[in-house]
Amino acid sequence: MFIAIIGVILLVVGGMVKRSPEPASRFGGTIRIIGVVVIVLGLLFSMFKVIEPGKVGVQVLFGKVQDDVLESGLHVVNPLVDVTTFSIQTQNYTMSAVHSEGEVQGDDAIRVLSSDGLEVMVDLSVLYKVDAAKAPYILQNIGLDYTDKIVRTVSRTAIRDNAVNYAAVDLYSTKRQEFQEKINKTIALSFAKRGLELQQILVRNISLPASVRASIESKINAEQEAQKMQFVLQKERQEADRKRVEAQGIADYQKILSTGLSDKQLQYETIKAQKEIALSPNAKVIIIGNGKGNPIMLSDK
Repeated sequence: MFIAIIGVILLVVGGMVKRSPEPASRFGGTIRIIGVVVIVLGLLFSMFKVIEPGKVGVQVLFGKVQDDVLESGLHVVNPLVDVTTFSIQTQNYTMSAVHSEGEVQGDDAIRVLSSDGLEVMVDLSVLYKVDAAKAPYILQNIGLDYTDKIVRTVSRTAIRDNAVNYAAVDLYSTKRQEFQEKINKTIALSFAKRGLELQQILVRNISLPASVRASIESKINAEQEAQKMQFVLQKERQEADRKRVEAQGIADYQKILSTGLSDKQLQYETIKAQKEIALSPNAKVIIIGNGKGNPIMLSDK
């Protein structure tokens, strides 16, 4: 459209030159012809609009937003239409206490009050995208700065409104997932009303006051010590049970020996032992008795 405007200017200049005195007036017709050609070329170029991949175009004619959305590709449009593009790809808005992270430089963490009156800092990332069909609504009712007006404001408000229902320690530990699911639902509903699609909420970090952190660490250490002591006691009980079973086995064995061995069995065990000694490679002299006593063994050494 800018080229067509230049053509109009040339057309006007050509008319002025045409009415000027000779010899300048001779160039007036040429300038007007050039102006007409430039206008035609400008209108032709303005009729063709290319929308890049991952974007959609919204047409505005004399301040009125058109409902038809231009998808990615080549389109033939009214040359008088102004096309505003919106990205429909996933976008990330991060609010963090780390200065090098997030959209706002410096400490941009969300400070909230828990149900027990403690200040908690939350680092949050919001993954979202523009609903292509709602792009005209966003342009007409919100504008191109929807990130600051909607994403940032709605997310921070949802965090604060939901955090007051939880104690600081619960936010940090046991109910963190529940808290994330609640704010995800709240933000998704608010985004949908304004033409945005929430894809995911990421609670990156929850920072507690130093006194609360020290209390939690002390509690965790105490629980670990209690678990360690429980393990030691269980091990000692198992060892006592093992010794008790072992002692009972020895007692049972001795009882069996004292009540179950006869003279014949003892004589048999004696003969077995003598046989093993006689067959050993060591030199010895064995004097066999008359059966009433043990044999006498004499070594040659």
